[in-house]
Amino acid sequence: MAGFFLLPLMAESGLSSAKVTNARIDPITSSMSHSIDSLRIDRWLYYSRFFKTRSRATAAVSGGHVKINDDRATPGCRIKRGDRIDLVRERILYSLEVLEIPTRRGPAAEAKASYREDEETVRKRDLQTAALKQDRLLTARTDGRPDKHTRRKLRERNRDL
Repeated sequence: MAGFFLLPLMAESGLSSAKVTNARIDPITSSMSHSIDSLRIDRWLYYSRFFKTRSRATAAVSGGHVKINDDRATPGCRIKRGDRIDLVRERILYSLEVLEIPTRRGPAAEAKASYREDEETVRKRDLQTAALKQDRLLTARTDGRPDKHTRRKLRERNRDL
């Protein structure tokens, strides 16, 4: 806080250097507020709203669920415009191309503008979700907790998947 008050004094006394500027520093990225050319993959996934918390994004990257340009990613990997990201979230595949690097976790429309999805994977994902919905409709309904017979059927069905 003391440095904040000294900046105008240093500028007036002629002690200006490259470190003494009036630019704002972003506390999250610890860099100047100009455009960013790369960002950590865990932070990009959090900013682009694929995960609700950054720690979940880090866990997904550490668990091998994220690939950047067909190489397994680590949480510290940096991505830039044009990179291809393959992400598996809740057993569903997302194939993305980075269009821009977001500077914050903003609204959903802003997050959606930072990437483009592959149309093939969107179509496969839609088919997969439709099949899951159909499967849930065919599952035996019980009032409350399933009984012994229904539990056996559910266990048998889940083994077949």
